[in-house]
Amino acid sequence: MFLTIASIIWGAMFVVVKIIVNEVHPIQLVWLEYLIALVFLIGFSIMKKEKWHINWSDLKLIFWIGIIGNTISLVAQEMGTGLSNAQTGSVITSTIPAFMIIFGWLILKEKLDKVKVLSVVIAILGVVMIVGLKMSGTNVILGVLLLVLDSIAWALMSVLVKKVKTYSSLQITIMSTVVAVVALTPFILSDMSSLTSINFADPTIILSLLYIGAVSTAVAYVMWNRGLQIVSAGSSGLFYLIQPIVGSFLGWLLLGEQISVGFIIGSAMILASVWISVKFDGSSSNETRLERTRPAKMNAKLKLNNN
Repeated sequence: MFLTIASIIWGAMFVVVKIIVNEVHPIQLVWLEYLIALVFLIGFSIMKKEKWHINWSDLKLIFWIGIIGNTISLVAQEMGTGLSNAQTGSVITSTIPAFMIIFGWLILKEKLDKVKVLSVVIAILGVVMIVGLKMSGTNVILGVLLLVLDSIAWALMSVLVKKVKTYSSLQITIMSTVVAVVALTPFILSDMSSLTSINFADPTIILSLLYIGAVSTAVAYVMWNRGLQIVSAGSSGLFYLIQPIVGSFLGWLLLGEQISVGFIIGSAMILASVWISVKFDGSSSNETRLERTRPAKMNAKLKLNNN
């Protein structure tokens, strides 16, 4: 559920970005969305009265999550898409689940089974059916390399989140976002004109920034990080591919973009791959069963103690 909602939110974000991308430079857009997200995330943390602590082992992991996933991945995605095109970006980033399976196997020692591999293959073919294999743009080779870097970085970040043991998904999101803001600030300072030229009095820009920052970054990142703690790395990556379905559908609904037969077939393939992976994902089901049996076991112990 968490991963699905996060992917739907990110899919809708593509439409919002299309609306304001000509008004706000991509790097400045990412920086602004992180700043807005921090306001909502910190406010939510205060409302929840979360207890903060210091765990240096987890903090090191969160630092790398912020650098690899929140900074390198997004910058590579923006630059790579700019040098190639959005369709190329969609196809290449569809390899993220494959990289998550590999990192899950190498880092988390998750089982590398045929079901996961088959699900990823079906999902990637589904994305290809939706966006095609057309690759055009200036410096397309460099763009492709940057998009591959984006896929690797996002997959590695998603696996590292599962290794954080003592912080909540909200705390992980807050700290990794702070790392990204600090890392991106030098780029902003080097080109202040791109920031000062933004018309912040325009309601469209304000509402778009609020959606991208508060909903797409604050809410979706927390949900994604929470979902990663429940579902195995090999299966969770497939939920990322729900984005092109949502983005294409909303593009048709709101922007008048066309939907092809390939979109329908590809969407069905992606959804089928997610269902197959989750249905036969033994690791996530075991975790769920464990969570369900814990309260019963604790109650049994209390009864024994009382007797």
